[in-house]
Amino acid sequence: MVKRILILSFLLLRFAMGMAQPSELCRYNLVWNSQSKNSGESMPCGGGDIGLNVWVEKGELLFYIARSGIFDENNTLLKLGRVRVKLSPNPFEGGEFRQELVLKDGNIRISGKKGSLSADVRVWIDVFHPVIHVDVSGNKPLVAEASFESWRYTDRFPKGKENNANSWKWAPKGIVTTREDEIAFEKDKVLFYHHNADSTVFDAAVIQQGMDKVKDQLYNPVKNLLFGGVLYGHNMKEAGTSAGKYLDTDFRRWTIKSKKPAVSHNLFIALNTEQTKDTSQWRKNLATLLQSAIENTKSDYAKSTAWWNQYWDRSYICIQPSASGASSEEWKIGRNYQLFRYMLGCNAFGQWPTKFNGGLFTYDPSLTDSTLKFTPDFRNWGGGTHTAQNQRLVYWPMLKSGDFDLMKPQFEFYMRALKNAELRSQVYWGHKGACFTEQLENFGLPNPAEYNWKRPEWYDKGMEYNAWLEYEWDTVLEFCLMMLEEERYTGRDITVYIPFIESCLTFFNEHYQYLAKMRGSKMLDGNGHLVFYPGSGAETYKMAYNASSTISGLRIILSRLLELPEKYLDEQKRQQWALMLNRVPPLSFRGSDGRPTIAPAKLWERVNNTETAQLYPVFPWGIYGIGKPGLDTAINTYKYDTDALQFRSHIGWKQDNIFAARLGLTEEASRLTLLKLGDSGRRFPAFWGPGYDWTPDHNWGGAGMIGLQEMLMQTSGRKIYLLPAWPRHWDVHFKLHAPYETTVEGVVIKGRIVSLNVIPSSRAKDVEVITR
Repeated sequence: MVKRILILSFLLLRFAMGMAQPSELCRYNLVWNSQSKNSGESMPCGGGDIGLNVWVEKGELLFYIARSGIFDENNTLLKLGRVRVKLSPNPFEGGEFRQELVLKDGNIRISGKKGSLSADVRVWIDVFHPVIHVDVSGNKPLVAEASFESWRYTDRFPKGKENNANSWKWAPKGIVTTREDEIAFEKDKVLFYHHNADSTVFDAAVIQQGMDKVKDQLYNPVKNLLFGGVLYGHNMKEAGTSAGKYLDTDFRRWTIKSKKPAVSHNLFIALNTEQTKDTSQWRKNLATLLQSAIENTKSDYAKSTAWWNQYWDRSYICIQPSASGASSEEWKIGRNYQLFRYMLGCNAFGQWPTKFNGGLFTYDPSLTDSTLKFTPDFRNWGGGTHTAQNQRLVYWPMLKSGDFDLMKPQFEFYMRALKNAELRSQVYWGHKGACFTEQLENFGLPNPAEYNWKRPEWYDKGMEYNAWLEYEWDTVLEFCLMMLEEERYTGRDITVYIPFIESCLTFFNEHYQYLAKMRGSKMLDGNGHLVFYPGSGAETYKMAYNASSTISGLRIILSRLLELPEKYLDEQKRQQWALMLNRVPPLSFRGSDGRPTIAPAKLWERVNNTETAQLYPVFPWGIYGIGKPGLDTAINTYKYDTDALQFRSHIGWKQDNIFAARLGLTEEASRLTLLKLGDSGRRFPAFWGPGYDWTPDHNWGGAGMIGLQEMLMQTSGRKIYLLPAWPRHWDVHFKLHAPYETTVEGVVIKGRIVSLNVIPSSRAKDVEVITR
């Protein structure tokens, strides 16, 4: 028996170590052998900063085009349009069919066969240039038609809940207009674009919020924004326009058609986005981009696939990797982890961060909610609106997956908005520091609906008049920590981010002394601590006194800032931040079922939502966890706090799976992870949602990724803890990143690490395996 076990372990090890990405990855390719009913059964495809929803319906290939950062005057994150491709004779009518997402190369391949006729289609996006390619090859000559379809061929007037897609939300000022696009044939091509007017929702927000006196200093990303592209087909010509309706939305189409039948066809959709008044120069730049794509297709494809190959090699989690484990529930969560990471990789080089409420892959809204018969531009909770409490969950997993390049768009979002946030503090309160609210627009001011048009004249102009969002300033601190973590993980110079981090800290230091002076003669409490009142424990514990989420965040950011190498801070700065750290009050505690537990705050007036802020000291702040003091108190909080128990869920942005993993609660972590990363119930298994937000719910997927990573590996200082909450019966092959430029690759079989490769090898001494 012992001999048989040893032989089996050896074979499993041989299999596991031989399946380094991308060869293992092919087992996660999603394959459909039947066509889709509608866009809700689409498959994501992307690269660079472009995302497509691709599906084949009634023998025709369709895809929506999305691109990061294409905001209209109302701050809606628009789709560029829909493309439809039809072949004649049609190999996709009534015969064999196959559609495959090829993760290794980051593209989709579609094949069809009807009788003796067969054809293959490859849809791919150039990672380094904003160009979409559709390559068709047949065993017989085919005629190809390609149509650009747009519902914005005319002005549209969103009403009611449809305005949740833009920054007006439920409080529009007058008639909201989604202005028509410019669409026309141009030398056998279809040219399409949208050019924002001078006046946008930005202007209304500035006046509403009393910032007009500094308007000329404010960053405005939507004024004169010009975005669109061109559809071109090799040896294709103009074939007229027509009208139609898809699901709930009428549209017009502009079609080009091959001049004669051929065995191969190549379509190009080149995209360009600029903030300019000069349409002619934008057109010239677009033409140059298209010509380059035509001339360099082969090399561009090679470079793009090479990028995806490298992407998959840098990190992975493959659960139940043996053939016998395939299709088990555990295997599926490993596959879905990879599928969701693919969607994140599609915005690696975007100017703007991946949106939590659908990313680049939203589709017709009535397929998510049958009552919402709106255009494909719709997503709930806005397009240009930044909800940090949700966005953070999209970006935290990128540290352990080593996707540091993907974090840059999120960091740059805050860097661009920094001056506007600092001007808020100066205009409203006359002190320094960056005031970032929750429900923040892409120009750094609060969302106007959340700020509230119906507010008392006497109310503080710097405040959102909103029961959920008032005094919620601390969500920015998680992004400060991500910036600091980039330095610790990669060793890269983060000098550019230090003024941002310091400005965020300065706001808390100065604003809460300012508020204390408004209440009385002292700026500190009797123990010499700052008084963080009024505050907010997430959106849940309102009018809070010393919220644990805020206290934890400030303690960790200040400590980490002071740990940076000397080059980042001079002695005066170090003394300044050390003084503030000493002034941050301690966490508060309370009893739950006779046991000590972390309190959400020292005091609070009401409970407004269902976020377990009392466990934020566990995640994201890491004050409690494996190998750290007070673990029993944090576990008590998870197990016995009445609010924590009432709020528990796996849906959407809920973090209970992460809390359980960080606390080493293996059974709970695995139970919640199976729910969190299990199949979505839609044709594409990682299109979760809508949860509390929209579909595909990216903060749902991000929270699932974080929890799975934390089950496998946690870090504390230089220590690396492996398998802190990993079930013994889940075999796994993984590669994750740790601080100090470290990667850890291992194979776990029946609860034992049978292979471990730590790079650099000097870090192996810091690894500890948690056995249970």
